[in-house]
Amino acid sequence: MAAFFMMKNIALIYIGGTFGCVGDPLAPMPAESFFIKLKDLLHEDTHSVECFCAPVIKDSSACTAPDWLALIQFIQQLQAQDYQRFVIIHGTDTMSYACAVLAHLLGQSAYVVLTGSQYPLLNAAGKQPREFSDALDNLCFALDSVQQVEMGVYLAFNQELVHGRTALKQHTTELKAFAGIDAEVKIPPQLYTHTITAKDLIKAQQFNCLSIMMQPVGLDQQLHNLKQLLASPPNFLILQGFGTGNLAVNPDLIQLFDDFYNAGCAVVLTTQVPFGSTDQRYAIAEWVQDCRILLNDAYGHADLYAKALKMYLQYDSVEQWHHHWSD
Repeated sequence: MAAFFMMKNIALIYIGGTFGCVGDPLAPMPAESFFIKLKDLLHEDTHSVECFCAPVIKDSSACTAPDWLALIQFIQQLQAQDYQRFVIIHGTDTMSYACAVLAHLLGQSAYVVLTGSQYPLLNAAGKQPREFSDALDNLCFALDSVQQVEMGVYLAFNQELVHGRTALKQHTTELKAFAGIDAEVKIPPQLYTHTITAKDLIKAQQFNCLSIMMQPVGLDQQLHNLKQLLASPPNFLILQGFGTGNLAVNPDLIQLFDDFYNAGCAVVLTTQVPFGSTDQRYAIAEWVQDCRILLNDAYGHADLYAKALKMYLQYDSVEQWHHHWSD
């Protein structure tokens, strides 16, 4: 295991999740005690890894945009102290969202690998390693990976390393919990880097993104359901269509999309299918060309959320979001 610690100044950041939970029912272990136990289990050459608590430690199902922005800000502060390689222990529920947000806002400015586990590192008493756990294996794999990857954000889990923007949780309990594009496969680099400020943290508290999985119901019902949102619309309304992003519409529904735009809401059309991109080659999608609706060009639901958040932080109006969507 010596290879895990060849590189100095790896910042290991703990933000929470099953990995560091103890007790029955599970609850987060105090970070200071957790780090003591963790270092005991890692290789003796732990001087090459420095452990840090994230600004907020919480269950990942409760994480929102301000938590991930605070984490990015913390990473950027550590970069000023000459840290360039980061491994982040995160809960699995929203780890794909964390990966995508970090990828969109850190870009190629650092080496970042997120990991977590389906089972806690320690037993219920918090004294000994759990008899069956994927936690230590995942962490060692992440520490090894962060020394070998190109700059960017990745997810390491169950001996698989994938691009962070493409990560998707695919199973609730199996050790092979995530899917995504393998890190060795080249994808277009995310070159944009956003330095997080206090203004961003405040603004992100109001970020409102709603995703609706469309169901095979009549157009009248679709129209009725969506109209309920018009009185208080989100910043981004994501409509998950069928197949490659197909959605049946009529003139009233198209007009409703214009109404959302006029109310300051960007409507984005995507697909509810987990893998693959949208494709507007079908006749049913001709209406898209003349409608105030954006098309998803992201790698998945989490990546689309992260892109919407980036647009929201960069620009202040729906007109600007539409203008810069394809930048």
